[in-house]
Amino acid sequence: MVSIPERRTSKAAGWSRRTAAFSAVLLLTNFVGHRFDLVETPVFLWVLGIVALLAALALLFAAFAFSRLWKFGDRGGRDLTVGALLALLVLVPYGVAAYWATIYPPLRDISTDFDDPPALDVSDRTKDMNVLSPSTPGEQRLQTDSYPLVTARSYDLPFETIVNAVETVLDRRGWDLSEPYPDLAGQSDVTITAVAKSLVLGLPADVAIRVTDDGDTVIVDMRSASRYGRYDLGDNAARITDFLAELDQEVAGQVGAASAE
Repeated sequence: MVSIPERRTSKAAGWSRRTAAFSAVLLLTNFVGHRFDLVETPVFLWVLGIVALLAALALLFAAFAFSRLWKFGDRGGRDLTVGALLALLVLVPYGVAAYWATIYPPLRDISTDFDDPPALDVSDRTKDMNVLSPSTPGEQRLQTDSYPLVTARSYDLPFETIVNAVETVLDRRGWDLSEPYPDLAGQSDVTITAVAKSLVLGLPADVAIRVTDDGDTVIVDMRSASRYGRYDLGDNAARITDFLAELDQEVAGQVGAASAE
């Protein structure tokens, strides 16, 4: 009588499922913790790297288990399938970020004024954050070509009206101000600084809005610089263009209300 060997259960398939599940839970926990300021940004970024390694390891376990299943008929098809799918799901955001890195310019400090960018508040910056340095001519050309809408605003309106409009937009956006709004008495040039966070990952960026009365018009310049990351993936330019577009609407609304009165 011929004995039929019992099919083995692939340990690699089980490890694939467990590793992928752990990476998914770790990614979700890390993301939620960072959004609610329970996890500091440097730790958040390190954990993101660990999550990517765990997901890649889960795929390797799944590939090894599949080869065993194909060659020797081992059990574990469900585990390796779940592990592979979970790992791929975890790696999707990394793939999206990699794609964005290829289509957005390698910039992380955007300003509407290259010659005299608005001054950022550096009182709480640490050594592990990006170094603030003047933009090079190459970076300036790259910003101009990539983000033509990042331009200063000029208004033929009273200085106080424009500053009040800027403060109203800031209040709606809920950014963390570095210090209280300045006193406008006798002022013709004020800079308001704050810390804003990116929409998806909540990565912090230093922001400065400068309002200047040059005698003929009131000019609003803005700067946004990422604290972490080699590239900002378009975040700073989008923040500036969105803010200034909303400022245009706010100024128009205030002027319309004043005219009606």
